[in-house]
Amino acid sequence: MANPLRDMSVIMQCLLAVAITVVLVVVGVYLPFSPIAQERDEVDKAVRQRSQLNQEVTQLQVYRQRYGELKSQMDALSKQLETLKTIVPEEKEEDEFIRLVQGAASASNVQIRRFTAKPVVAREYHYDMPFELQADGPYFNLLDFFSRLSRLSRIINVGDIDFEDAQGQKKANYPIRPGTSVTGVFTATTFFTKPADTGAAAKPAPPAGKM
Repeated sequence: MANPLRDMSVIMQCLLAVAITVVLVVVGVYLPFSPIAQERDEVDKAVRQRSQLNQEVTQLQVYRQRYGELKSQMDALSKQLETLKTIVPEEKEEDEFIRLVQGAASASNVQIRRFTAKPVVAREYHYDMPFELQADGPYFNLLDFFSRLSRLSRIINVGDIDFEDAQGQKKANYPIRPGTSVTGVFTATTFFTKPADTGAAAKPAPPAGKM
């Protein structure tokens, strides 16, 4: 039986071989279950995953850049919170308050005769802790004493001041020091925030306009 390929010229045989090769390549590339098509799908999938990961990395880089800013803000807020806890502590810290006031009085050469705790008053977000004080000393020393109270780390409000000439106080149960010109009573109020252990002395503040 005659072989038609042998009857073809060399050029035709080469063209036929090239055509067959192209067909095989095309079939191999585009046939859904061919190894080449599967490999191509894997490459396409990997490219898509890489693109998706690049997008996620870009988004995360934004958060990474903001992390430093957020950390700085958190540190600043923490320091501010610590400062606020010093100004308005959580606990009563009565002993520390008395020590601060007594220290200011000693520095101003003012004598505190009496330090009486008054009932704690509950507010919406904090508690008032007032004390009634009796003090005496030279007039300008008392002014310096009140100035020192305003500069203490803990907030202290002074009110209900009732002072008089020390020379007119004849019923004092203690000796009046030389140079003392003013004596009297006032209320020093400080604050705290923690509701625990306020005791039976705590009472709500009266509504506005009522006593």
